[in-house]
Amino acid sequence: MNRLNSLALFVLLLSALVYGIMEWRNSSIEEDTLIVDEQRPDFIAEQLRSKIYSDVGLLSHTIEAERMEHYADLEVSFFELPNYTLYPKKEGKPWEISAQEATLYKDNRVELKHNVRIRATEIDSLIKEIHCKTIALDLKTNIISSEQAVVVIGKDFTMYGSGLIIDLNTKQMTLTQHERTIYKHQDES
Repeated sequence: MNRLNSLALFVLLLSALVYGIMEWRNSSIEEDTLIVDEQRPDFIAEQLRSKIYSDVGLLSHTIEAERMEHYADLEVSFFELPNYTLYPKKEGKPWEISAQEATLYKDNRVELKHNVRIRATEIDSLIKEIHCKTIALDLKTNIISSEQAVVVIGKDFTMYGSGLIIDLNTKQMTLTQHERTIYKHQDES
């Protein structure tokens, strides 16, 4: 009888152990599923093209992107290969901004990252292009800022520095730290 009791106790403990492992695995799978569900976008757009207008009906900016994911709960949208075209509030030619990725927040603030390029479309603009790693863009005010290193390519010069503030409406640019400027006269043909 003693052997029978030991065998029954062993089978009971083994069954409890197997049941516990199965329950633990099921709960772990459910938690993983919940995490994945929480991170799913509310909608995805491929080959996005959008035009945004101001309150008075003027074109404010356009956005083109390879892909956009919108998360309503987080109040944020992520863009892959975004291209923004920003129109000054008054007269003037637009500015184009491109990057590898961007994040749009609910307050119309955009963070652009990786290979950021700002380009003036005005032919006679003193500043032609600006290159940096990241920028912050306020779509309400058309003000761009960055604390990273920047390269400003202009008419007959290339400027290196860090810390940048640009008001695209007034075309005023402030470079917080100037490192060097290289002047090169371009021959006009």
